[in-house]
Formats: sequence, C-alpha cells, structure tokens
Amino acid sequence: MGTDTWPQCRKCQDGDLLPLSDFGGQGAPIHYKAWVCSNPDCGFNIKIRNGDVYQNEPVASGASHAPRIR
Repeated sequence: MGTDTWPQCRKCQDGDLLPLSDFGGQGAPIHYKAWVCSNPDCGFNIKIRNGDVYQNEPVASGASHAPRIR
C-alpha cells in the first residue's frame, strides 16, 4: 500500500479509509489512531482510545474546536 493508495471502505464500497493521527498527552505523535471513510454519506470510522477499539462513533467537523494555548 503506497502513500497515495488507501484501503476501500468495506461498509459502503464507495469511499476509501483515510488514516488520522493525533498527539498523546505528552505531545508524542500517535500515527493511524483512527480510520474514517472518505464518503461523507457513509460515516464509517474506527478509533483507538486508551487501548480500546471503537467503531462508528459520531464524527464532528471540528470547526467549533478551539486549539489549546501552549
């Protein structure tokens, strides 16, 4: 799998699963913490939080998120 080829979503068969990364509590990067379908009508997602795996949690746009001041 190259960097410009992502797995197809098996739920809708229309979108691709796009990886999302985050930062841990101490600022260390956490790569591929979540995968989200690129088809907005599908909404499939899978996430890892505190070692547990969650599927199909509500997805927010993040537009109203205020960044932390450091």
